Amino acid sequence: MQAILDSLRDTVRQATESRTPLRLRGGGTKDFYGQSFDGQVIDTRPYAGIVDYDPAELVITARCGTPLSDIEAALAEKHQILAFEPPHFGAPGAATFGGAVAAGLSGPRRQSVGALRDFVLGTRLMDGHGEIMDFGGQVMKNVAGYDVSRLLAGSLGTLGLILEVSLKVLPVPFADATLRFAVTQADAIDRLNTWGGQPLPIAASAWHDGTLHVRLSGATAAVRAAREKLGGDVVDAAEAQALWAALREQTHAFFAPAQSGRALWRIAVPPVAPPLDLPGAQLVEWGGGQRWWLAPEDHAASADNVRAIAQAAGGHATLFRNGDKSVGVFTPLSSPLAAIHQRLKATFDPAGIFNPQRMYTGL
Repeated sequence: MQAILDSLRDTVRQATESRTPLRLRGGGTKDFYGQSFDGQVIDTRPYAGIVDYDPAELVITARCGTPLSDIEAALAEKHQILAFEPPHFGAPGAATFGGAVAAGLSGPRRQSVGALRDFVLGTRLMDGHGEIMDFGGQVMKNVAGYDVSRLLAGSLGTLGLILEVSLKVLPVPFADATLRFAVTQADAIDRLNTWGGQPLPIAASAWHDGTLHVRLSGATAAVRAAREKLGGDVVDAAEAQALWAALREQTHAFFAPAQSGRALWRIAVPPVAPPLDLPGAQLVEWGGGQRWWLAPEDHAASADNVRAIAQAAGGHATLFRNGDKSVGVFTPLSSPLAAIHQRLKATFDPAGIFNPQRMYTGL
């Protein structure tokens, strides 16, 4: 692995000297996410392998090019999981560990366990000088000062090449059940917020086209009691597993138009926000906090309009797939936040070679 690491360092240093943009890339399953840019591709997949895994400590450390499926397989042998359910997208085995962290995306269980960044304990990063820096470690309480490790989660490779990551993992829940309810979107949001204030083992939820699905996970007695309290129809275990996997990987029927080129917006709002006044299909996740919206083909709503609606509801909107990326994939930063991003970029990547423009123009 040292020879691969040395090769990566040489490429980074040469790119810094020549100011050549680098496109950090694993399996390419998240290429659609973020703004478009050109650059010399660095394939991270050769730098792979699980460095350390201690099931008793609930921590796994692996190199960036390790297939995400390998991580999950190793955890499954010990009845453990990446609780935040990072989506793979693409062909089986294509998604990489580093790519998942750089994208910072979480699946349906994020509602109950938190986001990917909440599970990051430590990282090893190669900066624009080719120097290797270590942040955090393999325990929760070891960070003094700014938590750079979690800053890298969702940074889309704009600050440097993530070489290794240590993540906290969790045991597989003892019991799991999915309930189904026929309700309107407004009623679903109201129920989810009511249930969210109660000691119920709700792990995930999803509303679409008049149907609300609620996933219960945890102790067997707690799941059984919640099923009796909430009512609804119990979904067959195999059907439920397929449903949550389809939502995680965006192979659910709702996302089909996006797979064919339709603009897909991801809107983050407070869970109590009422249904958004947007035409076309919507899907609600995370207890009401995440709203997916498919822009109708004949709808000419501008990005400013979508973001204004999200802002009025107390949130923000991201152009997740397709659409006109010239309007900016992510909500534009305020001047103070933009200045912070620029200083961070200059500190880690002074020549601006790592995935330039992928998050914001000028970064």
